[in-house]
Amino acid sequence: MQKNNINKKLLPLTLSFSIIILDQISKLWITNNVPYGTIYASFFGDFLRIVHVTNLGAAFGIGNDLLGAWRFISLCIIPLVILLIVLIAFFVTKEFSQTQRWFISGILGGGFGNLIDRFFRPNGVVDFIDIKFYGLFGLERWPTFNIADAAVLICEIGLVISFLFSVPFSSAEKNDAK
Repeated sequence: MQKNNINKKLLPLTLSFSIIILDQISKLWITNNVPYGTIYASFFGDFLRIVHVTNLGAAFGIGNDLLGAWRFISLCIIPLVILLIVLIAFFVTKEFSQTQRWFISGILGGGFGNLIDRFFRPNGVVDFIDIKFYGLFGLERWPTFNIADAAVLICEIGLVISFLFSVPFSSAEKNDAK
C-alpha cells in the first residue's frame, strides 16, 4: 500500500520534468535561432508571434528595477524556497487529490523552468510567445511569455478551480441549501 501511495505521488512529477525539458529546449532553440529583439514568425495575422526577448524581472516585468543582491534574493532565492516548500507539501500532504497533484506538478515544472534561467542566464528569463490582446486591460499585446509561464498560469487556474469544487459543504450549509 505504501509503495502505491509513493507511485501516485511520483507519477505527476513526470509533468514537472516534461515542462522543464520542453521549456529549456524551446528557450535554447530561440536563443540559437532567433536574433534578440526580432519577430521570427507571425501566425493568424499578427495574433500570435514568436519573438526573442528576455526579462530580468518576474511576470509583467515586476522587479526589473531591483539591483544586484536584492534582485537575486527576490527573484531567485525566495522563489526557490517557495518551490521547495511546495514540493515538501506535495509529498507530506495527504489531502491533495490526484488532479491537484498534477496541477501542483505543472506549477513546480514551470517555476523551476524559469528559475533555471534566472540562475544560469545573465540576461534573464527567455520569453518568446507574444499574443495580441486587442486593448483589453489597456494592453495591445499580452506581455511576452514562455512555456514555463504558460504552465504555471494554466495549472494555477486549474488548481484553484479544483480547490473550489473539492471544498465539502458543512452540515449547516447543506441545511441552508435545502
